[in-house]
Amino acid sequence: MSALYSTTVNAIGGRNGTVKSTDGLLDLRLAMPDSLGGKGGATNPEQLFAAAYGACFGNAVIHVNRNKQHKIQDDDVEVAATVGLESNGSGGFALRVKTR
Repeated sequence: MSALYSTTVNAIGGRNGTVKSTDGLLDLRLAMPDSLGGKGGATNPEQLFAAAYGACFGNAVIHVNRNKQHKIQDDDVEVAATVGLESNGSGGFALRVKTR
């Protein structure tokens, strides 16, 4: 199966670095959240993941509805995606995702 779309984003410096897409449309500073002992003041990977997850989940709802008799408008779909970073109990981390 061939990909319908692909993109590349370069991440430099980890959680206190930068992310930039090869087309230049995404170009952001990252900062560890102050709640995790960082400086804050910039976006973080969990926010980016929540934004992407929410947009993709919302588009899936819109797509499934396209063939229904009562169509919804794109702006009718709002997704609140929450991404949490948790300890996995083995010295590592796990992501938790919740939508509403």
